[in-house]
Amino acid sequence: EIGVFEMGSYGLRQVLNPSELFLSERPLDVPGSVVVASIEGSRPILVELQALVTSSSLGVPRRTVIGIDYNRVSLLIAILEKKVGLKLMGHDIFVNVAGGVKVDEPAIDLGTVAVITSSFKERPIPSKTMVVGEVGLAGEIRAISQIEIRIAEAEKLGFTRCILPKNNLDRLERKASMELIGVASIKEALERML
Repeated sequence: EIGVFEMGSYGLRQVLNPSELFLSERPLDVPGSVVVASIEGSRPILVELQALVTSSSLGVPRRTVIGIDYNRVSLLIAILEKKVGLKLMGHDIFVNVAGGVKVDEPAIDLGTVAVITSSFKERPIPSKTMVVGEVGLAGEIRAISQIEIRIAEAEKLGFTRCILPKNNLDRLERKASMELIGVASIKEALERML
């Protein structure tokens, strides 16, 4: 289980809604920013993923990753190049989880792919959209666990749209108040987001 605390003038105090804290300084409607839902212990936490993609003057472009597994991001970049046709080889790519959080689960794959593409194409992902899903090597979007509590957390914070795996959407047991868009491939997901 995870607990989040904030240091104040009277000492440590519990943060009752970590998602709200982690998203409080997020810029809205800018390229290279997306919200994803991660599960820490049994608790859903929404965090902002950021990416900056710039032309590289180096022979070997830089890849800097903070808060996510470096090898996973490298894999996702290769999938974007092969399955979507993005020419990322001549670009430096920086990926960060805002707020100093470390996230280690495949459910943020689709958000990572989306935020890199958003920065590369200079197109923002709508600020009230949450993105979740695992990306396979063939560019397919795979179902993730605990989708209902991820959606519920996003609804509590006022999100109006969620891009999620089609298989998760087909198996949802309850209706959501937000628009749910099920996708089967990264191409389809990027077309719906950007």
